[in-house]
Amino acid sequence: MTTAQSRKTEPLFTNADWNFEVLQRTYDAIEEVALNDLELNLYTNQVEIISSEQMLDAYSSIGMPLMYQHWSFGKHFVNDEVSYRKGLRGLAYEIVINSDPCISYNMEENTMAQQTLVMAHAAFGHNHFFKNNHLFRQWTDAEGILDYLNFAKGYIAKCEERHGVEEVEKILDAAHALMNNGVFRYRRPQKISLKAEEEKERERREHEERTANYLWKTVYLGPEEQKSHAQKEAEERKHALRLPEENILYFLEQYSPILKTWQREVLRIVRNIAQYFYPQRQTKVMNEGCACFVHYHIVNQLQRQGRLSDGAMFEILHNHSNVLFQPDFDDPRYTGLNPYAIGYAMMEDIKRICLEPTEEDKAWLPEIAGKKDWKGAIKDAWANYRDESFIQQFLSPKVIRDFRLFSLSDYAKDQYVTVSSIHNEQGYSDVREKLAQSYDVAVVDPDIQIVDVDLLGDRQLKLRHYKRNGISLDQKERDKVLALLRTLWGYGVLLEEVDAAPPRH
Repeated sequence: MTTAQSRKTEPLFTNADWNFEVLQRTYDAIEEVALNDLELNLYTNQVEIISSEQMLDAYSSIGMPLMYQHWSFGKHFVNDEVSYRKGLRGLAYEIVINSDPCISYNMEENTMAQQTLVMAHAAFGHNHFFKNNHLFRQWTDAEGILDYLNFAKGYIAKCEERHGVEEVEKILDAAHALMNNGVFRYRRPQKISLKAEEEKERERREHEERTANYLWKTVYLGPEEQKSHAQKEAEERKHALRLPEENILYFLEQYSPILKTWQREVLRIVRNIAQYFYPQRQTKVMNEGCACFVHYHIVNQLQRQGRLSDGAMFEILHNHSNVLFQPDFDDPRYTGLNPYAIGYAMMEDIKRICLEPTEEDKAWLPEIAGKKDWKGAIKDAWANYRDESFIQQFLSPKVIRDFRLFSLSDYAKDQYVTVSSIHNEQGYSDVREKLAQSYDVAVVDPDIQIVDVDLLGDRQLKLRHYKRNGISLDQKERDKVLALLRTLWGYGVLLEEVDAAPPRH
């Protein structure tokens, strides 16, 4: 046996303690499997070690390394810290940033076995998904996000110095309340370069100082004979506004009659950050399933090579099982399907169907059943699907049975809740469809659109909520958000609710 072969079978580490030399050696071994075996396509990695307090701080500021200040972040920090110190909750072993380079934050309190697991999970699993999934490629600027966050943090700080903390917080409070309604879901705007936003902000400010908002340039106070012309002009302007508009923050940023230049820029910052995170909301199951599949494959390969001891592997598998734990529906810990569990199970199931399909698999997934190329099938899914479409395409009857999934019908007009879909051919299709729909952000989020602006009269802004299944907005929350919306618009705001059109089949 050669010296190189002897080194290959030696464990990468033998105890729980770690140092940077051991971390580097283990990282290199993980990278070898990721690149040569799984053939992952990755951003350059940047792995940083942080304390539990820094991890709590990252939690509070939506997981970003650079973030502007806001009172809500401090509130979240205190709440999380108290729960953590009392032992009421744990902390994530890592946080990973969709950036180029891809930044992974690992907790210094982790054992070396945990560091191995989270490096494989985040620095390679999440990294590959961020770089290759079509939603992230189309909607996010991984190269520019850190520069943009640095610009946003500095810009908000300057606004606080010039205009006062209270004035800035008032705008941020309103913008945060509308954050989920500050994204383009269907109409994709031209992709912006976040790295160039600082220069563009200066250009926008100079332009606005030279011009007035055309919407409010004319005061409609003419005689009756001018009314017809004014109405025609108003219709043309409404057409120019591209109403109806789903992105409420965008509309306010562009057309609010009262906002100052700096306030519009603050809305734009919140809107850009909301858009950056939108793909993550659509791919929770796939992203975590990908990362779990990758880390499990890598650590098993390392153990087969003799580079992980049995003790380290036991600890890794213990943590792996905790992450994938799915409480039963009557368990006090149950909060719905664990995205890690269902995502990982579907990834492993795709591999099984490619290698050892049953007759049932061949009927349900003929495109991949028995094709042997499980790596190609899984990477194609990671690249081209989101949670909703992934479940519609790849959720097999076996996984439905393993998770004991079924469908309930619960209508107000019915006296009883009915089990509408069970484990038969039609039931599997119904369960797959309903589960997929529950992960469709466009269905889960309220459909609220700006539909009209009274340009001729009191400048009232009119919004419409399209109710799905007859479900109205929570009145208390609705009234709070509308009050904040009025502070950004400056005039009256009216919200009506109508039934949404039934889905087409």
